[in-house]
Amino acid sequence: MTCWAAGSFIVVLSAAMIIGHIMVRAQDPWKSPRLAELKRTLKENPKDEVTKQRIRELDLKLRRRYFLQMSRMESGVYLLLGAAVVFITAATRSRKSTRDLPDLGKKPDLEARVRQAQHARWSVAGAGLAAGALFAGLGVAIGTALPGDSAALAKLVAAETGGGSGAAAATDAAPQQEYLRNWPRFLGPWGNGSSASASAPVQWDATNGTSIAWKTPSPVDGFNSPIAWGSRIFFSGGDAARREVVCLDAERGTILWREAVADVPGSPSQMPEIPESTGFAAPTMATDGRRVYVIFANGDVAAFTLDGKKVWARYFGPFANAYGHANSLATWKDRLILQLDQGDPEEGKSRLVALDGRTGQTVWQRPRKVGASWASPAVFEAGGVAQIAVLSLPWAWAYAASDGAELWKVDCLNGEVTPTPIFAGGLLLVASPSEKLVGIRPDGKGDVTKSHVAWAYEEAVPDVTSPASNGELVFMITTSGLFTCVDVKTGKRVWEHDYETEFHASPAIAAGRVYLVSQNGLALVVEAAREYKEVFRTSMPDAFHASPAIVDGRMFLRGVTNVWGIK
Repeated sequence: MTCWAAGSFIVVLSAAMIIGHIMVRAQDPWKSPRLAELKRTLKENPKDEVTKQRIRELDLKLRRRYFLQMSRMESGVYLLLGAAVVFITAATRSRKSTRDLPDLGKKPDLEARVRQAQHARWSVAGAGLAAGALFAGLGVAIGTALPGDSAALAKLVAAETGGGSGAAAATDAAPQQEYLRNWPRFLGPWGNGSSASASAPVQWDATNGTSIAWKTPSPVDGFNSPIAWGSRIFFSGGDAARREVVCLDAERGTILWREAVADVPGSPSQMPEIPESTGFAAPTMATDGRRVYVIFANGDVAAFTLDGKKVWARYFGPFANAYGHANSLATWKDRLILQLDQGDPEEGKSRLVALDGRTGQTVWQRPRKVGASWASPAVFEAGGVAQIAVLSLPWAWAYAASDGAELWKVDCLNGEVTPTPIFAGGLLLVASPSEKLVGIRPDGKGDVTKSHVAWAYEEAVPDVTSPASNGELVFMITTSGLFTCVDVKTGKRVWEHDYETEFHASPAIAAGRVYLVSQNGLALVVEAAREYKEVFRTSMPDAFHASPAIVDGRMFLRGVTNVWGIK
């Protein structure tokens, strides 16, 4: 009876899950006709605040319904597995209980059975000796293609990874000390929103120009944040017609060069449909101090010298992301790291790729059975191992930067993964959007969900912005403007403050202060301390989605209208 009941439950639950799978696809927020209609209305009248609010409410409602159904589907999988275990157990016991009993009247031939057992043992021993002899012969007869001395081995490895000689491979990126003095990627040199600059602007006034070094009209549209190297500022932008990289003089704000990314081998002339919410240039660029790298939502990836000469270009698209491609770039030594998570897990389109920065050739790539993600990769070193952390539902993963080997993973994510993980205070800090901030010890192997989660903080966690940390405290700002400080070591809240305005830009830390800029131009400076203290605030005549970059006592802000240099 248990077997029949479990079997019936499996059939009914499977049917329900099939229906649920169809409903999940039908309830995809991105495919809502009503939402599309409202967006068309807003496009005709961009200043219609009522329509904007309706879009926000409908989008939130659709996403909640969508992820509720996804949660039910996940629960159904566990119920189905449990029912299968019950069914198999019951079926096995039922089969055993109906076996025919042996005929006790027939006397068994014990001597024949002993002879059969002896023959079986000798057969197994003989087969083992034969297999051993075969493998020993193969070991002697078959040599290895690897050279015998370490120098030749290093040369071979460099050649296979496109690196030429070992010396060239080791020196074709800026030294670590120089890298840390700049702002070479999203969230700065350490990838945690912190700058090495000992000084930073304390107050400024965009109206009368006080402490405003320069203001340059933005030459291209894009949501990516600026990066800075030496006397140069880099960012990208564009649309379906033209996609560009722009380089500004950090001292004067003048355009040093701007180059289009065009005629990329394999890239189709017909552009894919790209959502306006992210556009063609949402990912932040990266540099290794020798080249700057850019990626666009149509799948084009390119490298330029610091002086604007194109080095190489490759096509990796099209990207199957409903909300557009927003994974920023990262570098490790002279390698470019691409997180190309997209589509649904069963489609197998996602991958993590490392390219040779000099040639654009693939050094290694790791296929990933995950869906779309909008978080960016975090590159850090822990326990003497260079790691790349990437987020995709439901896992936080770490891979070896040298060869892409999987190191560890933690099941800790829900929702639409957008905040980028950061490494601070010996922990990888991972934000599950609007749910929890998790501190993970990055020294495990395999699935370390139950053993390496140091703490979880479950209040006022951002859904868009990324956290920032000075190694002792972590600072978070939600889209609605709730600013929170949490202790990195314990995961306990230290303080919080509500600004009651919207933020898309992540915080930046320099000279013991936290810098914030809201969508409507509210700029704030707060002490990076255990007591909340607002140092300065001002209103800027611009709108901001990009995060600040702080280098050598100056802050660079990319607004919708202008790019700002503040001293």
